[in-house]
Amino acid sequence: MNYKDTLLMPKTDFPMRGGLPNKEPNIQEKWESDQIYQKVLEKNKDLPKFILHDGPPYANGDIHLGHAENKILKDIIVRYKSMNGFNAPYIPGWDTHGLPIETALAKKKKVNRKEHSIAEFRKMCAEYALEQVKLQKEQFKRLGVRGDWDNPYITLNKVYEAEQIKVFGEMANRGLIYKGKKPVYWSPSSESAFAEAEIEYQDKRSPSIYVAFPVKDGKGVLEQDVSVVIWTTTPWTLPANLGISVHPVYTYVVVEADGRKFVVVEDLLEHLTTSLEWENTKVLKKMKGAELEHVVTTNPLYDRDSLVVLSDHVTTESGTGCVHTAPGHGEDDFKVGKRYNLGILCPVDGKGVMTDEAPGYEGMFYDTANKPITEKLKEVNALLKLEFITHSYPHDWRTKKPIIFRVTDQWFASIEKIKDQILSEIKDVKWYPSWGETRLHNMVKDRDDWCISRQRVWGVPIPVFYGEDGEPIITPETIDHISNLFREHGSNIWFEWEATELLPEGFTSEHSPNGTFTKETDIMDVWFDSGSSHQSVLNERPELDRPADVYLEGTDQYRGWFNSSLTTSVAVTGKAPYKTIITHGFTLDGEGKKMSKSLGNVIDPMKVMKQLGADIIRLWVSSVDYQSDVRVSDDILKQVSEVYRKIRNTLRFMLGNLNGFDPTQHRVAYEDMNELDQYMAVKVNKLVERVKDAYDDYQFLSVYNAVHNFCTIELSSFYLDLAKDTLYIEGENDHKRRSMQTVLYDSVVSLTQLVAPILAHTADEVWAYIPGVKEESVQLSNMPEVKQYDNAEALIEKWDGMLEIRDEVLKALENARNEKVIGKSLAASIELYPSTEAKELLNGVAELDKFFIVSKASIAGDKDHAPEEAHVYDQVGIVVKAADGETCDRCWTVTTTVGTDADHPTLCERCATVVKNNY
Repeated sequence: MNYKDTLLMPKTDFPMRGGLPNKEPNIQEKWESDQIYQKVLEKNKDLPKFILHDGPPYANGDIHLGHAENKILKDIIVRYKSMNGFNAPYIPGWDTHGLPIETALAKKKKVNRKEHSIAEFRKMCAEYALEQVKLQKEQFKRLGVRGDWDNPYITLNKVYEAEQIKVFGEMANRGLIYKGKKPVYWSPSSESAFAEAEIEYQDKRSPSIYVAFPVKDGKGVLEQDVSVVIWTTTPWTLPANLGISVHPVYTYVVVEADGRKFVVVEDLLEHLTTSLEWENTKVLKKMKGAELEHVVTTNPLYDRDSLVVLSDHVTTESGTGCVHTAPGHGEDDFKVGKRYNLGILCPVDGKGVMTDEAPGYEGMFYDTANKPITEKLKEVNALLKLEFITHSYPHDWRTKKPIIFRVTDQWFASIEKIKDQILSEIKDVKWYPSWGETRLHNMVKDRDDWCISRQRVWGVPIPVFYGEDGEPIITPETIDHISNLFREHGSNIWFEWEATELLPEGFTSEHSPNGTFTKETDIMDVWFDSGSSHQSVLNERPELDRPADVYLEGTDQYRGWFNSSLTTSVAVTGKAPYKTIITHGFTLDGEGKKMSKSLGNVIDPMKVMKQLGADIIRLWVSSVDYQSDVRVSDDILKQVSEVYRKIRNTLRFMLGNLNGFDPTQHRVAYEDMNELDQYMAVKVNKLVERVKDAYDDYQFLSVYNAVHNFCTIELSSFYLDLAKDTLYIEGENDHKRRSMQTVLYDSVVSLTQLVAPILAHTADEVWAYIPGVKEESVQLSNMPEVKQYDNAEALIEKWDGMLEIRDEVLKALENARNEKVIGKSLAASIELYPSTEAKELLNGVAELDKFFIVSKASIAGDKDHAPEEAHVYDQVGIVVKAADGETCDRCWTVTTTVGTDADHPTLCERCATVVKNNY
């Protein structure tokens, strides 16, 4: 007989290699054809809802790794919740309006905007946006993200726009929408107003000048031979100067320097003396800023008064303590200008070109005007110093070009009126990480009213009519009518129909006695679009609820979607649209640098999936502390691939050893298992508890570590290693073997379910090979339940102690191997000299040789009397010798019982018995 044929070696068709790039598309096709998403919803339809609301990515271009991280994090949560007692639908969405699509048409499609009507151009924008949605949809699906891809929400959809109009109308009805002339962020490159959320700061090189404003009327405080010194990095705003702000409580000085007299704040005098290279300075007079109020100076560019006014926004951090004030070009300037009735002068048009209100500089681009303005100041002896500095300056987040402050007529949403309510709602939200609460609180606390109008065409129009007297008309009647029209026809009709066609039939207004009306031409800020999704999606879709349980986006959304959603929701419902905010950081390269094409360090998720598979990206997402910025590189992905291989091979080994196991027939009850198997059942149970707690707390790195460590340490390095003897050698139906198979079965089922939210494809692949009757997909199963074992703590204490002893035995065996005493551990015989505590543990374990995977193990004495040749450790002294006897052909144990059975002369006594009884 060939005794190898009697060994119950692992047998499985589950492949060793993942082959993910080829398998995953087929698995995804099966999910789609089998309608797994719909089946999951049907299975969970009566369970409590869990709503993760998708923040809409912008529909423009291929997805990047940041997109992949975001969508996978969401998918992990939704998949886990749907397997753990919740009805968790997932509706993906897209943001489709805005300047980038207009720009893309010009650059990529070579569309000349001027050759088309607004309505025609908007239709082109919509077509392009939907092309991008289709592209990104397939890429997101390739990541294994599960959701209602056939019915996503898209901000250009008719229903979405109709509900957005209702949000605007409700805010207007509550007095939160108004039109006003205020300084706003203005992008000359985009020719549009911007909200604070659309601004990013970059370094810019600017002229830094100190300018003397001669006193015209000192009001008895200053002589006429004195000049007030201002400092600015925007010389182009000096034609708009109407005043100089000083702080009422600061001390100011009249200082004589180089034969001239100047007014500056005392706290900066020493700095200015050095910076302006003044010599022979002498302080002639001191006064409080309040004393300077209403002093009249002269703008040195023109023969125009510039009034000294008081304002708390003046600081002594830089400059001179005397702040150049142009109400047409700054928020603080505007406020103080209104208080002192300075008027508003904004001599720059929408393209950033100086107008005829800036004589001598009209027709110049604002930045170009800096040089001739500085030259003029020098000519009239007003320029005290010119240098260039590089400083952080606001830029258009789309075009990456500088923005300016510019007073224009715009539509605003009042933050101030509901600020306290917004701040109160922030307190009731749960934040991951916790600092998110402080960040959003501070943003809202310091935020001015929200400029919601944009001077573009691709977006949702502001649904306002104007009467013959120019008065804006917004009524519940007009809002409802426009909303219904948009729901039926879409928002393009705003640009196709006349105002009277858009108004309700028979509509009249005191502002238009002749029945003539015009339409607003501005569109809404795109953040108003996406920020209305709680109304257009959560409230509109029957399978969803408002508020959502979770919003999850990148940290940039504190100034974006989190912010605009909160504002519109509180304005309309009085409540936050979300219960929990989770944020993730940005993806960086392996060295911690931002990814960019110019640096050549961009990792394309589509290429990674072709090379390694989506499950590797998914596993990588779980392996990082996503709430911080995370690094990724080819080497990092290779390391993740090795972890994947370890998990896969562990699952494969267990599947192989379940060959012939039917859980309905062969399962061994927990109470009938031996202690070691019970211990492993308890360890699996602990893993389930630990992993589920981590999922519940959105700590996916903890899931990754727990699963990886369990596969590597508890299973591969321990239980599966010593289980081989029983699984391979004993008879097929031996109780000990079936007991171990029960543990392996429960382990592979639990592990597959626990990793299913992360390794979505691999888990379904493994599921198909698990024996017994089960759901058609792991996605239709439930997360394993945490069980209660009465003897759990005693087992853990005992067998954790045994593992510590085992570690010391393994060290001794390794030393003996290095000393050529033995080869494989089965060639060894060990004598143990344990401490009192260790001896008590060892005496409670049968078959110590099987536990230590040696041919013979015995307790030979106490640790204190261990012989000189023993390897002595904390728990036990160990003498390792070559085992006496011959090697059994079947179990490879070295024993003196080989040949005691005449029918099987090359087998040990144990194997001979097994063969006789089973073959």
